[in-house]
Amino acid sequence: MRQVAKLRITWIKSDIGYAKDQKRTLKALGFHRLYQTVEHEDSPSIRGMVGKVGHLVKMEVIGDGAT
Repeated sequence: MRQVAKLRITWIKSDIGYAKDQKRTLKALGFHRLYQTVEHEDSPSIRGMVGKVGHLVKMEVIGDGAT
């Protein structure tokens, strides 16, 4: 059985001065405050959201997805 890799995403830069859609993307990822870390399963939709706010967050892959 194959295990899904997880992504650990940390909000590292303030969203002040950035577009509202980027602020909404941070909310959709589950962030509430600066320097908070959240974990999500690796998926194309999560990768797309991280790509949109990549200048505001740091992402690391946890596990390689193999058993």
